[in-house]
Amino acid sequence: LFDGLYPFYPQPRKSFVFDVSTIIVIVVFLTLATTFLLITPGIRGRARLYWTVRALFSLAVGAVIVAVQFTGDWESGWVTVNTSYKSFSRAMVNADIGLHIGLAGVNVTLVGNPVNQINETINYNEHFAWSFDADYDRSYSEGLEKGLPSPILYVAEKFTTHSPCNVHRQYRISGHYASATLWVAFCTWLISNMLFSMPVVVYGGYMMLVTGAFMIFSLLSFSTVRNSLVCPIQFGTTSLSTGYGGSFWLTLAVGLLCFVAGITVVALHYFNSDLLKTLFDLHEDKAEDCQEMTEVCVNPQFKNNAL
Repeated sequence: LFDGLYPFYPQPRKSFVFDVSTIIVIVVFLTLATTFLLITPGIRGRARLYWTVRALFSLAVGAVIVAVQFTGDWESGWVTVNTSYKSFSRAMVNADIGLHIGLAGVNVTLVGNPVNQINETINYNEHFAWSFDADYDRSYSEGLEKGLPSPILYVAEKFTTHSPCNVHRQYRISGHYASATLWVAFCTWLISNMLFSMPVVVYGGYMMLVTGAFMIFSLLSFSTVRNSLVCPIQFGTTSLSTGYGGSFWLTLAVGLLCFVAGITVVALHYFNSDLLKTLFDLHEDKAEDCQEMTEVCVNPQFKNNAL
């Protein structure tokens, strides 16, 4: 070991679900939520509850839109197999092999059962990026140079550009458009928050509907890869198959919530505007209009002329 790492691993391995970018996004939105919660004691009456619910819901939507850009579990799958561990070796190990596909790359995990086998610690998680500013084939070549275990290289090879599976381009393009659509949803989310802070609440509801629509469009874009032929990832008689992961279903749930929130705001605008004004604290202060005049000043000269 060299500073706690193997010499052929100059950097710590990447987590397949949460990485530094995701943690930063979560910390930023949690800080904003804490700030808003500290403000709530200064709000009087029932408006405090309504304002808190609106703020937390909006921050949750924004956090999900940004965080799923960096997660690696849009599509995932696990399989437990007995497989060879290294090339040119007959040593067999029992291990869990995981495949986790995100918008910007793929993670392949290998965890032994138990972790310590054949005098080695079998606990790997390797990330191979395919974003437009990354070279997937180069990452795969670096994995070959590192001497990664054979199961990881076998799974990663399925997504290279020269693989007969021909899925690299499909995943790369669909992930790129899904990411771009989510950034558009983030922009419409910002616009909806600005409109909700003004008297034109109904337009904020419309923009919330647009936000949900773009989130659904991102899911449809990523789902296009499922229409292609499935590339078999076979380990003996056992195959590794994948299904939609947590990030996909979380995006779907938040997109549907945006639809529900937007439809609710628009419906209240047309059928119960008073309740909508109450929820968004838009009632005009009529106290000045209802005040009685306690003192009347009369111009004496005007009074004498009138007489």
